[in-house]
Amino acid sequence: MAGHKYKGYPNTGRPLKIAFDVDGIDTPPMGEPVEAAEPRHPVKPLGKGLCFISLGSGSSGNCAYLGTPTGGILIDAGIKEPPKSNRRRKKPEQDVLNLGEALAELERNGVRADMVKGVLLTHAHQDHMRCLYPAVTRCRCSVYCTMGVMSQLVQRCRISSRIHDYHVPIFKEIPFRIQDMEITAFETSHDVKSVGFSIEYEGERFVVATDMGIITERAAFYMAQANYLMIECNYDLEMLKNGHYPAYLKARVIGDKGHLDNEVAARFVADHYHEGLQYAFLCHLSKDNNTEEKALAAMRHALESRGLSVGDGSNAASQRDCDIQICALPRYTASDFYILA
Repeated sequence: MAGHKYKGYPNTGRPLKIAFDVDGIDTPPMGEPVEAAEPRHPVKPLGKGLCFISLGSGSSGNCAYLGTPTGGILIDAGIKEPPKSNRRRKKPEQDVLNLGEALAELERNGVRADMVKGVLLTHAHQDHMRCLYPAVTRCRCSVYCTMGVMSQLVQRCRISSRIHDYHVPIFKEIPFRIQDMEITAFETSHDVKSVGFSIEYEGERFVVATDMGIITERAAFYMAQANYLMIECNYDLEMLKNGHYPAYLKARVIGDKGHLDNEVAARFVADHYHEGLQYAFLCHLSKDNNTEEKALAAMRHALESRGLSVGDGSNAASQRDCDIQICALPRYTASDFYILA
């Protein structure tokens, strides 16, 4: 990656120097275990490997579940909080799921709330943490994030100070475990303290790389090892330039601490394709400056230019033998439930 450029910026990432004086970390008590209710809906078998579902992806809210047969994790919790009463309310158009709807979607796919063993938090922006406190209290689990992310979370965001009781500190490029998954956080280039995650289970790696203005050397190191890559495709450059955003906001999005555009993400995936890379999940698409069609077309073009066959992730018989599957994660609704291995 030395000297390689993405998005017109030189790679400025450097290996991280980490120093800390914590001897050990104990997960805070979550109270007495509660017997799980029987699922209310027919469920799908989880399979023997990783399973994945997005519960919302975009500037309106981000949350995903990644799990194994024994349980899993939420990646961010930017969906809506549950309604404050049982009274039925009309759901606004084009809005993300609330926590109850997200947990019901998981339950329909065989994942009970007590199977959520932690929330990985990438950074402290509302569209990634809005429902964090209700999520950890409802699932009786911990939130895993760096001290820098936690500091910004409590200083800048409206969140209960009791979130500290659920916090398990993690450190960039120091692996930790949740259940049978080994997880490594790595720094990303954004305008707040922000990380991506490399999650390994039985030799398979799922990598989350979102909210980054450039792909730094250290981020690329982990992203290039992915078998399943969840990569930001935030905007189409022409749509952004000709769109209604004010000049300062366009500059923020395009800047090296902003977001990735379709072409940069597509070029990275094509440049770093290897036979083990099975899926590219395109995430965090802007509702104002991107479309699923444009993001998928850019990714497909870059990969096919390398002579690769590209599937649509539908698991149709005609798609299964393709070199790689690509899927754009929906902004407001749950994605398909993917059995990855």
